[in-house]
This record gives sequence, structure tokens and C-alpha cells, in this order.
Amino acid sequence: MGRTAKMIVNNLYHLTYCTNIHPGDDWRQTFESLEQYVLEVKSKVSPSAPFGIGLRLSNKASEELGQGDNLMDFKAWLVKNQLYVFTMNGFPYGNFHKEPVKDMVHAPDWTTDERVQYTQRLFDQLALLVPEGLSGGISTSPISYRHWHANTTETEEVLKKGAANLAKIVAHLHQIERDTGRYLHLDIEPEPDGLLENSDEVVHFFEKYLLPIAKESMKAGEAVVEDLVHRHINVCYDICHFSLAYEEPEVSFRKFGNAGIQVGKIQVSSALKIIFNEADSEQIWEALALFNEPTYLHQVTEKNGDTVRTYGDLPLVLKDKKDFSELRAHFHVPIFLERFEKLFATQDQIIKVVKYLKSHKVSEHLEIETYTWDVLPAALKTNLSDSIVREMDWFKNTLLAYR
Repeated sequence: MGRTAKMIVNNLYHLTYCTNIHPGDDWRQTFESLEQYVLEVKSKVSPSAPFGIGLRLSNKASEELGQGDNLMDFKAWLVKNQLYVFTMNGFPYGNFHKEPVKDMVHAPDWTTDERVQYTQRLFDQLALLVPEGLSGGISTSPISYRHWHANTTETEEVLKKGAANLAKIVAHLHQIERDTGRYLHLDIEPEPDGLLENSDEVVHFFEKYLLPIAKESMKAGEAVVEDLVHRHINVCYDICHFSLAYEEPEVSFRKFGNAGIQVGKIQVSSALKIIFNEADSEQIWEALALFNEPTYLHQVTEKNGDTVRTYGDLPLVLKDKKDFSELRAHFHVPIFLERFEKLFATQDQIIKVVKYLKSHKVSEHLEIETYTWDVLPAALKTNLSDSIVREMDWFKNTLLAYR
């Protein structure tokens, strides 16, 4: 297993799992989680080779990491244990466990100074942690939450303000690269009911807002600014989220490539897929109800022709139980599952991405992101470390099968 892990992680991709699945309200709790889980996972999936961490830091944890010798002590701990950080999850700003998160996962959004300062601090820390010669990325919110804004005029202003703040991040990352030689990128993560939900909206945002506003605000020639924006603002391709948009990976990747937009990170994740039939209808609804929980938003999507309709949360669908043929639910289920009772998963989308990677190196950063272990139905809950290892092994074997 050590040779396999080294071959995949070090020579082809940097593969990890996102530590947002562990408690991490402050730095003490975050570090204790890393010591408890990451070391155990590494011993099983990469015992003799360096293992990358997909680090999640809340704003409070990041502030505390920057105090005293904490950051240098953490870097020394990484070196001692053959660990390194190449990607961070900078989407959730506050606590992400044991209390309702729902739409507040987007707060503060990209219109605020708080979001800018938090992200800049994360990048300053990542610049010190990422190994020399390796790029580093941070995934982030798709600008804001769609339903916070009452009309098109409000939404337009949010997109403009978000673009202006992202231009500040571009300037910050350009300065870091000039000062340290570290190449870092911010990876925007579209999701249902975010202001950016799919590939078309991402391309539109770049072309109508981000590029023009960056060219106005940054003191450089237009061609230089365009290159800097495309270098430092990338996309986080969350497979679960794009399956909810009913997008085929090949189509999405081609659209981004044609627009000059890079994929900074692929988050390997799977959504629930509900295929209805009259004979099993009651059992299907009962199985779906097991996933109704109060912590996270579980948007549900339905495709009619070329239109994708989004229901804001799972209870809205469970309440009426309309006549559907297929639904997809934003609930990150274990990636090794093809089905659960009467329900299915979008595991096929992961396999399609893997097949595409065989001939297109879309991104070197791969991060498994199943953060819902605490709130899964009881039949799917098991030892957390064993679950992480099972996901890592399944995905490594899938990569090998299509290399």
C-alpha cells in the first residue's frame, strides 16, 4: 500500500481528505483532531511516504494559529510526521459541527471585509506551510447565497462587490508569489443556491464582472491583469455539486478550458440520487427521510428538459412528495457507495471524472470531501478513521483502474 500511495499521491496527484469532517472551532480543537485522526489515517494509507492534508481552519482557529510560535510549531509537527499542507477549505468561516449551519455557511460572504481578511490570512499561512515547488489552493464560497438578495439589482451589486474583493485577493497572491516564489490560487466552489451554481454562471461571472473590474482596479496592463486573474482565481470542481447541476464532467471542464479558467482543486464527493418507481414509491420516500437532519443545507434538484430546478432544502420535498421521476440531493454520502437501500448515489460522476483525468490533467489537487459522517443515517455510521481509509482506498483503486 505504501508504494501505491506514493505513486498516486506524489507522482500523479496530491490526494487527501478534507479535515472539515473533524471538530475545529478553535486552533486547540483543530490540532487535537489532526493528531487524533490524520496520523492514524496516514499510517494506513501512506505509511512510508509523505501525506498531504486538506486543512480546514475556521476564522478563530486561523487567528489563533497566527499567535506566538503556533504556526512555526505546526510546521515543525508536519515535517516530523511526514505531512504537508497543499490545500485548505476556506468556505466555512465559523463553526461547522454540532450546531445548525444551513445557509450561514456562506456568511460572511464576498461583499464583506471579514471574508477578505480571513482569506488573506489563510493564504499568508499557506504560503509558509506549502512545500517549495508545490502550488497551494484554498476553496471558497461562490460569492454569496442566492436567496439573501431580493431582486436582480441587489444581486448585480453583490456580484460587483464580490468581484472587487476577489481582485484584492489576486493582488495579494501576486505579491506573495513575488516575495516568496509560492504560487497560490483561490478556488471558487459553485453549489446549488450559491450565486454561482454551474459552469455557465462561473464563466459569465469571470467575463462580465471579475475580469472587467480587476482591470479597472489593478495597476497593470489589461493583458497582464487577465493573466493574473486566471492564474490566481480558479474553480473548485466539487463533483457532488456539479452532479446536482446535472452537468457532465467533460462538458464542464471543456467550458472552463475554453474560457481560460483553471480548475485548482477537484473535491471528490457524491450526492444522493433518487430514482422513483411506482412499486417502491413509499419505501423510497422513507429511505430519503432518513437523510433529513437539521445541521446542513440539503438542496434538492430536478431536471426538466434543459432547466434545473432547485428546492432550497430536503424538508420542502419531503413535505409534499410530488410525483418525480428523478431527484438529486445535496447530501455528501460516502464515495464508496453505489446505492443505499432504495436510493442511489452519484458515484458514476466520480468515475467519469477519473476517466477524464486519464487523458486530461485537469488538476493535481484531489480532495475527498465527505463531511457528513456525524449526521448520516445510523446504518451508515461506523468508526470515523476506518471510514476515511475506506474512502481513500476506494478512490486510489479507482484511479489505478483507469490510469
